Amino acid sequence: MGKGIVKRWVINYLSITVFFLVLLIFAAAFGVRTYYYDSVRNHLHSLGERAYISYRQFTPDEYGRDKQRRDELWLRSYVEDVSKKESVDVAAADENGTVVCSARAGESDAPTDHSLVGTADVGAFRIDSLSSGEKVMRYSVVIRDENGAFFAQLCYFEPLDRADGKVMIAIIVLVAAAVLLLASFVVPNLLFMRTIVKPVRELRATAHRIAQGDLETRVDKMYDDEIGELADSINHMAEEIKASDSMKNDFISSVSHELRTPLTAIKGWAETMYVGEPDSATMSKGLGIIINESERLTGMVEELLDFSRIQSGRMILAMDKTDLLAELGEAVYMLRERASKEKKHFVYDEPESMPPVLADKNRLRQVFINIIDNALKYTPVGGVIGIDVRQEDDVIKVVISDTGCGINEKDLPRIKEKFYKANKTVRGSGIGLAVADEIMTLHKGSLTIESKEDVGTTVTITIPVLDSDDEEILKS
Repeated sequence: MGKGIVKRWVINYLSITVFFLVLLIFAAAFGVRTYYYDSVRNHLHSLGERAYISYRQFTPDEYGRDKQRRDELWLRSYVEDVSKKESVDVAAADENGTVVCSARAGESDAPTDHSLVGTADVGAFRIDSLSSGEKVMRYSVVIRDENGAFFAQLCYFEPLDRADGKVMIAIIVLVAAAVLLLASFVVPNLLFMRTIVKPVRELRATAHRIAQGDLETRVDKMYDDEIGELADSINHMAEEIKASDSMKNDFISSVSHELRTPLTAIKGWAETMYVGEPDSATMSKGLGIIINESERLTGMVEELLDFSRIQSGRMILAMDKTDLLAELGEAVYMLRERASKEKKHFVYDEPESMPPVLADKNRLRQVFINIIDNALKYTPVGGVIGIDVRQEDDVIKVVISDTGCGINEKDLPRIKEKFYKANKTVRGSGIGLAVADEIMTLHKGSLTIESKEDVGTTVTITIPVLDSDDEEILKS
């Protein structure tokens, strides 16, 4: 993970930054070189302009009436003077390109490279290398006398080592600045990436350990940011998985026990009736127990199937216009005889009428049976199960209360969780309430539970009444 992030960062950001820095260095170096080379060009051009002026300002009387002698003396003195004062090589050639005099910068007795003089383009700037290997810029002008006749071609050679040296210094400074800039960019980013990569590696390692079954491992939260939030999420996930795993184990243990009890009873009575010759009373009792325990097993299997359908999203409701009172009355009727046998009392004053609801009547009856069955299971002998139905605005509320053992305050928030059983001494799979709650959610209703230990429990089932939109859905 870390290597992948660093690699992507190098490819996507660092390489682009380096590319643009290199371009910037080249552009800046080219600009510096152009600046210094232009300075050399301007210098050579000014020397050519001054040569015209110097020649025009010479007074013939200074050297006598001999024009040729005067011109030769001026030319030699000018060449030597310029080479010494301006640090440039100067050569003068006649009309045929033959060098008549020359001087090196600071060395008047050392001739310049004559091979380049005759090839000089008048008025043009050229960069050449002398026979000594020295790099120079050359520039030539033609001097004409007062009559316009050719007098001499002056060729200036200015060494470029100083200009190139300044360019090199500028490049070194630019490269150093670029390296510092790059370091100021790379180092903080690498340090910042480390604060991401290291926690991500730990998150990956922790998630791997959790996947391997180590539900006790946790992530150390290093930073209070998105990475820290992710660490909290993984730790929370581990807690939830641990809790779910514990509930799963409890569920398996509970279901195994619940299945074993009726199976043992069925097997025992079946063997009794098979081996011996039971009388009619024993046969009747045995068959009754077998039937009851078979029904109990069937109910448990149905709960498990419903749970499986909910988990996979395959629970489909057959929605229709439904009389809620009829389904509630059916559930009460089915359980009233059991309540009488267990010496528990129903208190249910059925209203005359209630608006219809949009519901799957079988699933709605299943919810009523589940809640009333739970009330009977947790209510002691002589206890009371009360049922009240009322309409509030556009919803109908069915309130089922009991005077049973109640639910502990710490268990109440989790009572509708799958596999969770607050009271493990009472038979049941622990998924009935979860299934009932999911059914009510699919009906756009709700199932809420209020309870106080040793006082009792109240379950409120809320479902919307049938409205005009529901009527249109049924018609379509």
